[in-house]
Amino acid sequence: MEAVIAIVALLFVLFVALGVYATVKAVGAAKRGVDRTITQARRTVEDHTLRAKSFAQLGPAGELAQLRLKLRTSMRATQDALHAGVAEDESLKESLGLFQRLSAHGHELDAELKRLESEPDRTTLAERLPGLRERTERITQSADSLRWAARDRARRFADDDLDTLSAQIDVESGALRHWTKTEPTETPPPWPETPTVDGSTEQQTWPETPRSRTAEEPTRPAITPQGPRPTYPWQKKPRPESTT
Repeated sequence: MEAVIAIVALLFVLFVALGVYATVKAVGAAKRGVDRTITQARRTVEDHTLRAKSFAQLGPAGELAQLRLKLRTSMRATQDALHAGVAEDESLKESLGLFQRLSAHGHELDAELKRLESEPDRTTLAERLPGLRERTERITQSADSLRWAARDRARRFADDDLDTLSAQIDVESGALRHWTKTEPTETPPPWPETPTVDGSTEQQTWPETPRSRTAEEPTRPAITPQGPRPTYPWQKKPRPESTT
């Protein structure tokens, strides 16, 4: 009886532990989903704000908004392209590692541009804009290069696969249409040449066949007929048969 109670208690504790684990996992997944949604919403709002500032504000403030928008757009597009491609092509892991190092410089530049948006000294800000513009161009060009290289690689693999598939389909189509191929036919024998007139009449020759050869040969009797017998002087002449 005590063993049964111990087994029931052990099963109860096991079920409680599994329930707690499942609850923690579900809460964690929900929290990550909520955080991801909040991050995307914040990013969308910030992008719209930067786009509005780039059109509404003039001078260094508007140019700072344009630089931030260009940097964020390029980095996000490259990140999405590499993460989507690494699932199908393992060789993109090294490119993803390079992009992560580039992202560190991008985040640092984005934070600096964001701090300079509230800079009251417009003269100093205007002096620093050429260097900020150059850094933004270098980072975005590197990101664009990685993104287009990954896309070209994926397109190249797709083209090779399409070429192979097209060749296989052509072979299969030819095999399915085998009855349309014309089989070689035997050519008939040529006709005899026209006889030439050289003052003497020549007969037209035809190709000799076994049947014509047998027709030209004379028919031979199967057994040679017996000829007349020779007569000798000592033989008696045959007497005529009497009618009486």
